Amino acid sequence: MSENSAHQAVHTVQQAHAAEPDDFAVQIADSIKSFVLAVTEIAKGDEPGSAVSLLLLEVSQLLLAGGRLGAIEDVLPEDRFEPDAGPEPDGVELREHLAELLAPIDVYHEVFDPYGLPEKPNAFRISDDLAGVVSDLRHGLTHYDEGRVSEALWWWQFSYLSTWGSTCTAVLRALQSLIAHVRLDSPIGAVPDGADTDDDGLTDEQLEQQAGDLMAAELGI
Repeated sequence: MSENSAHQAVHTVQQAHAAEPDDFAVQIADSIKSFVLAVTEIAKGDEPGSAVSLLLLEVSQLLLAGGRLGAIEDVLPEDRFEPDAGPEPDGVELREHLAELLAPIDVYHEVFDPYGLPEKPNAFRISDDLAGVVSDLRHGLTHYDEGRVSEALWWWQFSYLSTWGSTCTAVLRALQSLIAHVRLDSPIGAVPDGADTDDDGLTDEQLEQQAGDLMAAELGI
């Protein structure tokens, strides 16, 4: 082998080694893959009685990974511009399955920014939020699975700080509140006027009763 060929071979090995994910990247990727897989399985509705409890656990675990991303220094991708990750699932099917599974407790209310100007709580849907989070995470997974580890970490860190971190925090509060209402025998309040409930023909009292019945059945109360 010529000296030039040997140098190129060594350089190729060094590049391959540099592209290998370290322990931190592997742990973050594993957490994200686990969340995406778990939410997809929960949305199938095979175990509706444990859906809320399982989602509470999964969102909590994902936020731990997000906290680790937020606590480290800014990740700098190797490329100046983000490579094309190709077409991605639109998440409509996942959102629809979650909406069907979680009705009538899908709608919740949250203040967008606790440090911003005072504002009225806005109505959100757990199904919309989780589908959006999964979409953000899958985008990074595409980079990770194709060996662009720094790009994946950059994307997960950026999107955690800009979108899915606050979204998951709000969803976690909603899920925790549902379980707390039942465990503490505290009735779930009626849906405020103007809330987006898609006008399903149910009164606020009926929605409240259904939500309470669903949680009571799930927790075996």
